[in-house]
Amino acid sequence: MEYAYGNWFIAIALSGLFLWFAYGAFKPKTGVDWRSFGAFSAFIIALFTEMYGFPLTIYLLSSLSGNRFPQINFSHNSGHLWEDLLGNTGDPHFSILHILSYALIIGGLILISASWNILYQATKNQTIARTGPYKYIRHPQYVGFIIIILGFLMQWPTLPTLIMAPILTFMYIRLARKEEKDVLQKYPQYRHYLKNTPAFLPSIKFLKSILTHL
Repeated sequence: MEYAYGNWFIAIALSGLFLWFAYGAFKPKTGVDWRSFGAFSAFIIALFTEMYGFPLTIYLLSSLSGNRFPQINFSHNSGHLWEDLLGNTGDPHFSILHILSYALIIGGLILISASWNILYQATKNQTIARTGPYKYIRHPQYVGFIIIILGFLMQWPTLPTLIMAPILTFMYIRLARKEEKDVLQKYPQYRHYLKNTPAFLPSIKFLKSILTHL
């Protein structure tokens, strides 16, 4: 077995690269934007720290579980814990979970980027964002962050990120509620959009229309 950690340069470089992409997609402007992006950044840094720096989760599991999971070791592949815990063999990078995780991560970045362009134009024109992703949900950017978080948890779960994920989700929900109150004060007509558009999940009608076209 080859010890695959302690690569702090890679951990820092990948954290910076991914956050650069996320920053380019989200383009934080306000204090609320920076708080949400800062919390997301903490999640990413914690993730890549364990992925290439120090494998805290693997260390704790191997210490506490003894010989229950002999397949868990300090190789890089063992960081894909779902594969080890499920007893899957083979290269985890080609597993269904890993491929699906990439789809979620890329999809989340695309959703954030597309939503920002719509929101920027609406803010510039002093109107309410109603087109693109905002036609189906009120907070697509926050949903994009949550989708990315889920994608990484499917690929490389760690104890810190598993703890952080629900906290971040709760924080995004609170920020969304606060933003809605602020927008209502500025645009009373937002109430109609509020009542007719779901907050985070598309309507059942919309999901059914997607399924019928598959």
